[in-house]
Amino acid sequence: MASSAVETCKLEDMQVDIEKNVRSQWVLNAPEPPSPWEVVVDSVKKTFSQCREKFSSLIDQPCTTLVLSILQGIFPILSWGRNYTAAKFRKDFLAGLTIASLCIPQSIGYATLAHLDPQYGLYTSVVPPLIYAVMGTSREIAIGPVAVVSLLLSSMIQKLVDPVHDPVGYTKMVFLATLFAGIFQTSFGLFRLGFLVDFLSHAAIVGFVGGAAIVIGLQQLKGLLGITHFTTKTDIISVIKAVWEAIHNPWNPRNFILGCSFLVFILASRFLGKKKKKLFWLASISPLVTVILSTLFVFLTRADKNGVKIVKHVKGGLNPISIHQLDFNNPYVGEVAKIGLVIAVVALTESVAVGRSFASIKGYQLDGNKEMMSIGFTNIIGSLTSCYVATGSFSRTAVNYAAGCESLISNIVMAVTVLISLLFLTKLLYYTPTAILASVILSALPGLIDFPEAFKIWKVDKLDFLATAGAFFGVLFASVEIGLLVAVVISFSKIILISIRPGTETLGKLPGTDLFCDVYQYPMAVKIPGVMIIRLKSALLCFANANFVRESIIKWVTQEESQDDKGNSRSTTQLVILDTSNLVNIDTSGIASLEELHKSLSSHGKQLAIVNPRWQVIHKLKVSNFVNKIGGRVFLTVEEAVGCKSEF
Repeated sequence: MASSAVETCKLEDMQVDIEKNVRSQWVLNAPEPPSPWEVVVDSVKKTFSQCREKFSSLIDQPCTTLVLSILQGIFPILSWGRNYTAAKFRKDFLAGLTIASLCIPQSIGYATLAHLDPQYGLYTSVVPPLIYAVMGTSREIAIGPVAVVSLLLSSMIQKLVDPVHDPVGYTKMVFLATLFAGIFQTSFGLFRLGFLVDFLSHAAIVGFVGGAAIVIGLQQLKGLLGITHFTTKTDIISVIKAVWEAIHNPWNPRNFILGCSFLVFILASRFLGKKKKKLFWLASISPLVTVILSTLFVFLTRADKNGVKIVKHVKGGLNPISIHQLDFNNPYVGEVAKIGLVIAVVALTESVAVGRSFASIKGYQLDGNKEMMSIGFTNIIGSLTSCYVATGSFSRTAVNYAAGCESLISNIVMAVTVLISLLFLTKLLYYTPTAILASVILSALPGLIDFPEAFKIWKVDKLDFLATAGAFFGVLFASVEIGLLVAVVISFSKIILISIRPGTETLGKLPGTDLFCDVYQYPMAVKIPGVMIIRLKSALLCFANANFVRESIIKWVTQEESQDDKGNSRSTTQLVILDTSNLVNIDTSGIASLEELHKSLSSHGKQLAIVNPRWQVIHKLKVSNFVNKIGGRVFLTVEEAVGCKSEF
C-alpha cells in the first residue's frame, strides 16, 4: 500500500512537470510577431479596405442618395434635422435667446480684452455659431469668443504690433492668426492628430486657466478704475505697478463705484440662480440687464461729462468681408503662424473638453476629429468675415444646457439675435460705461479658478500638481506663453522621469491562493524562501531605463541577503524570478542589461527565470539567444517558475 501511494505521488509529480513544460513551450514556441513594416502595411490595408467598403456601399446607391450621404457626413445638421420637431424648436428658441442675452455683453467685453473694437466681439458671435451649427457634432456647445483665448491672442500679437499706435495693422494680424488657427485645427481633425491637444494635460489646464483668470481680472482694473494709460504687459508685477501709479495720480472714483455696484448685482443674481435652479435665467440675463441699466443711467445723468468713460461708437451692420486684410507679405507671418498654432491647441482643448463633458451628461459620443474639423472651418470662415478666434464657451454652454437646449439650433437663434443687435441696436451702446464691460468680464472669472480641482490634484498626484502650479505661477509672474511652456515642459518631464526611473516591486504569495502580489501593498503576502520574485512596473525596457532597472534588481537581491534588524542572516537567494507581464517591448539595450544581470547573478551562484513575457519581448529574447543563456527558464506563471527551484 505504501509503495503504491509513493508511485501515485511520483506519477502526479511527473504529470505536473509535463504540464508545466508544455505551458513553458507555449511561451517559447509562439509564432513570430509582425514586423514594424508588416504592421504599417496591415494598417494601410485596413484603412483602404474600410474606405473601399464605404465607397462600394455608396456606389451601388442612386446618385441623389450618394450625394446626400456625403453631405450628411460633412454637415450633420442634414442628418439630425430630418427628425427635428416644433417642440424641440421651442426649447432651442428660448435657450438661444437666453445665451444671446449673456453673449452680447460678454462678446463686447472679450473684444476689448483682445484689444479689438467692440463690434469684432459681436461679429465673432454671428458667423462662427452659424458655421458650427451646420458642421458641429455637439448638441449643447455655444460657440463664440472666450476670455482665455482673447487674453492669449492679445498678449502674443501685441509683441509684434502695438494695438494703440497701429490698430489697423494689429487687427490684420489677429485675422491672420485666426486663419492659421483654423487651418491647424482642420488639419488636426483631417489627419487624426487629436493627440496633440492632449499635450496640455488636465492638471496643466487647471493651472493655466486659473492663472489666466487672475491676469484677466487684473487687466480689468483699467476699465474699472477708468485708467487711460495702462501697461501692455500681462504679468502680475507690471499690472500692480501700473495700478499703483495710476491711483496716485488724479482719477475719477465714479467709474469704480459704478462698476462695482453692478458687479455686486451680477454676482448676487448668479448666486440666486445657483441657489434656486428655476431662477437660472436670472444669472443669464443679469449682464445684459446691467448693460441696459448702466447705459440708461449714464445717458440720463450725463455722467460721461463728469468723468465716466463710455464705449462711444460701435460700428453696426453685417460682418464685413476681411479677406483683403489677410496680409501674407508682412515680415511677421512666421511668428503669426506660431501664434496660430498655440491658439489652435488652447482653443481646441477648451472646446473639446466642454463638448465631451456635456455629451457624457446627455449620454452620447462626441467625434473628436469631426469636432476639430468643424471648429477649424468655423475659424477659417470667421477670419474671412471680420471674426477672431471662436471656440466653445463653458459658461455659455452651461447656460445653454440649463435653458433646455435640444440641438445646435440654439446657436442659430443666438447668432440671429446678435445680428439683429448689430443691425439696429449698436447706437444704443454709445453710452455704455467701460467699467460695466469690466464688471461683466470680472463676473465670469470665478468659475475659471477651480480651487477644489487643484486641491484634488494635490491629493492624488504631486507631480501633476507641480504642472498645475507651474502653469499658474508662470502665467501670473511671467506671461501667458511662458505659463503654457512651463506646463508642457513639466508634463513632459514627468513622462520622461517615469520612463527612465520605472519602479520594481517584490512579490510574495497570498495565503490560500496562487496569486503573487506586492509585499508592501499586501503585507500578508508570504515570500518564498530562497526565491526572489521581482516585477517590472514599466511597459518598456530600453536604453533610457535599462541600467537603472538592472541596478535596482541587484540592490533588491543584495538587501534580501543582508542581515535583518536583529543581526540574523537571511536565507541565501537561489533563484531570481523576473515577472515581465507589464513589459510590452524591449530594445537591444534592455536585452544587454538582462544579460549583464544574468552574468552578475550566475557569478554569485544564482539563477534567473523569466515569467510571462509578451509577444515582442519573447521574440527578441529568443533571437538574441538570451533564452538559451538562462537555460530556457521561461515560464507562463510565477507559480511554475517557483517550482523550478527544486531543480537546483
